[in-house]
Amino acid sequence: MNHQVLQIGSQIIPSENLLSLLRNHLMFPQFVRELIIDQAIADYTCTLEEENQAKTQFLQQNQINSEEKLHAWLKQNSLEIEQLPQISTKGIKLEKFKTAQFTHQIQSYFLTRKAQLDRIIYSLIRVTDGGIAQELYFRLLEGEQPFAEVAKAYSEGAEAQTGGLIGPVELSVPHPAIAQRLRVAQPGKIESPLRIQEWWVILRLEKFIPAQLDQIMEKKLLNELFLTWLNQEVEEKVSIQTIPDDPCEGQN
Repeated sequence: MNHQVLQIGSQIIPSENLLSLLRNHLMFPQFVRELIIDQAIADYTCTLEEENQAKTQFLQQNQINSEEKLHAWLKQNSLEIEQLPQISTKGIKLEKFKTAQFTHQIQSYFLTRKAQLDRIIYSLIRVTDGGIAQELYFRLLEGEQPFAEVAKAYSEGAEAQTGGLIGPVELSVPHPAIAQRLRVAQPGKIESPLRIQEWWVILRLEKFIPAQLDQIMEKKLLNELFLTWLNQEVEEKVSIQTIPDDPCEGQN
């Protein structure tokens, strides 16, 4: 029986060693994910128009604008021209799979995720000295200086460069203690100094932006549901087994 080998310079790598190499170079999880995706989309098809659009987009993304560049790209990736349609349409088939499998879950999933998907714009000042934090807080309450000026002058984090302004960001992004305080805060109100680890933080909610289930949000949630499914598939269905050699292999 003939065996394929991979040659890189003077190094000969038998096909039976590729699995261990994928694992050693931390490429095995991505390899497995791609195989699971291939299995999931195997029954999905594309129209001729979709195939042509996918090919055009694929060539543009890879900056392939001539036959010479196409053949060079195929050679570089050890592919044949016949494999190009399968590769270029994979994204379209995957989107069809996501839509068919997870669209019916989006509404309920959105409701469970909404508390983290709401967005906020807020201002922040952080210092390591609690006494300074109290002094700045009272100065802000009295209106002696605008919040942005105080942040630029005293805040010890990167937010000083923006006058303390942060956002819009989802409520899942800030530290949980900050998110909890801002979730119930009144816009424009200076919050009393909050101790978070080594920092004293002064907050002001600028704007609360409730999450809406629009097309952008649907796409985001569809991808989240897909990734959750994919991770479960990897965890539950992938195993590595050792199969004994066939004693008859190689005999005439």
